[in-house]
Amino acid sequence: MMDNEFVVNLGINEIKQIIPHRYPMLLVDRIDYLEPGVKAVGYKNLTINEAFFQGHFPQEPVMPGVLIVEALAQTGAVAILSTEKFKGKTAYFGGISSAKFRRKVVPGDVLRLETEIIKVKGPAGFGKAVAYVGDKKACEAELTFMIG
Repeated sequence: MMDNEFVVNLGINEIKQIIPHRYPMLLVDRIDYLEPGVKAVGYKNLTINEAFFQGHFPQEPVMPGVLIVEALAQTGAVAILSTEKFKGKTAYFGGISSAKFRRKVVPGDVLRLETEIIKVKGPAGFGKAVAYVGDKKACEAELTFMIG
């Protein structure tokens, strides 16, 4: 259940003010729920124009799983870097565990990215992340990050 207090409407320009990623590596188009330091829910709209679809795979375009995990991490980065303590910093990957891919993500899909920050200790943190297409899980993973 999401608290209405944290419903937001962050577009690409607002996201770019929080995280340093830029095209072609910015993989979150909008954030509509942001509880700073706790949770973010974002979206990636996939079109055939994504560069990775040209080679993965030409006959059957599929979003690479590592990019789904990266999109989840960027969503988590919006959550953690929205806190006063970490504003203006960068969240780096420290680890990925228990990653599971449940379905293909293809052009036309809208990927809903939900990342919850479970624990922060000093500059390190842990998140639980799930990506959906509609109501079906596409990917889930536990993420470790370092703030630098």
